[in-house]
Amino acid sequence: MGSMVTLLVVLAVVVVIALAVIGIYNGLVKRRLRVDESWAQIDVQLKRRHDLIPNLVNAVKDYMGFEQDVLTKVTEARANAVAAGAQGPAEASAAEGQLTGALRSLFAVVENYPELKANQNVADLQEQLATTENQIAFSRQHYNATVLEYNTAIATFPTNVLAGMFSFLRRDFFAAEPEAQAVPEVRLR
Repeated sequence: MGSMVTLLVVLAVVVVIALAVIGIYNGLVKRRLRVDESWAQIDVQLKRRHDLIPNLVNAVKDYMGFEQDVLTKVTEARANAVAAGAQGPAEASAAEGQLTGALRSLFAVVENYPELKANQNVADLQEQLATTENQIAFSRQHYNATVLEYNTAIATFPTNVLAGMFSFLRRDFFAAEPEAQAVPEVRLR
């Protein structure tokens, strides 16, 4: 009778440990999926931004004949940002910072052309880009919050034990470059 009670206690302890392991594992999977989902939201906004830029370049290029170097820098920065998006948050962050700098230069040059500033198509594209920048900033906040939660979970005991066993790896934050933290200024008139 005593060995039966001991066996039941051992079995109960094993079941409790197994349930705890399953719960911790499932919690890590959910956090990792939230990080992936929030990155997908950033990716959607970045693609929208990348899609708007060629339209803006086409809208201003006829007015800015001798400012081709600015347009070339924007086009190159966009191509680099598109390519960096597949490489992960750290690379995307750096490339997007360069793109933001190039867009600022473009917007500064647009200010020198009154007829371009008055062009409704250019104004609409600038407004859409500004709105997209705000959405990227919001998505970045959400992504970084989910990454913080996930990274904290895989670094604290006892989840760090399971995280190491099942290869839950630390995720990078999507940090704004210092020069890219401000939304490009848009002056419509």
